Amino acid sequence: MSVLPLVFTSGWASGVNAYAVVLLLGVFGRTGLSDDVPQTLQRPEVLIVASLLLLCEAVADKIPYVDSVWDAAHTVVRPLAGAWVGALLAGQSGSLPDVAAGLLGGSTALASHGVKAGTRMAVNSSPEPFSNFVLSVAEDLGVAGVVSFAMFHPVAAAVVAAVLLAGGLVTLWFLVSRIRRFLRRRTRRREERRLASRVPGPPG
Repeated sequence: MSVLPLVFTSGWASGVNAYAVVLLLGVFGRTGLSDDVPQTLQRPEVLIVASLLLLCEAVADKIPYVDSVWDAAHTVVRPLAGAWVGALLAGQSGSLPDVAAGLLGGSTALASHGVKAGTRMAVNSSPEPFSNFVLSVAEDLGVAGVVSFAMFHPVAAAVVAAVLLAGGLVTLWFLVSRIRRFLRRRTRRREERRLASRVPGPPG
């Protein structure tokens, strides 16, 4: 079977939580539960780094506004991770050119990252902080569930990932007004800080 469904699924998941994808795939390979995981992802140093970065993401992703800063910093990281994992999976199976798999994984990761980052902006326009925590936990569980499912049923998992991506894009469309509100609020705060920095202190 072509590795295409697994590349697509891992790309979608990488756009949401790239470190979880690398760690999960590596664990599945190291434990012998899957023969489709490249040796590169099973290396101890890769698993250790992925675990540490996953812990950082688990904290930052649940704090209002910090999550959006984290997302902005990962606008390049997540698509690159999706492309890297996709190319490795293709090289392992030999059924899909590495470049094509990298492009598919990277573009899918970019799309799902856009959904995640935009949704977080919309959530951050709300004054209560609990929705960030709930949404982050749901994303973590979703990535873990879909990637694990993909190890045994890659085609079905790819369909689930495609539905989630399409649903996220549609939801993002309806959240445009809240995203604009978040951006206006952030711009206003930056302007307030800039003006405050120009205010002279009391004479000594």
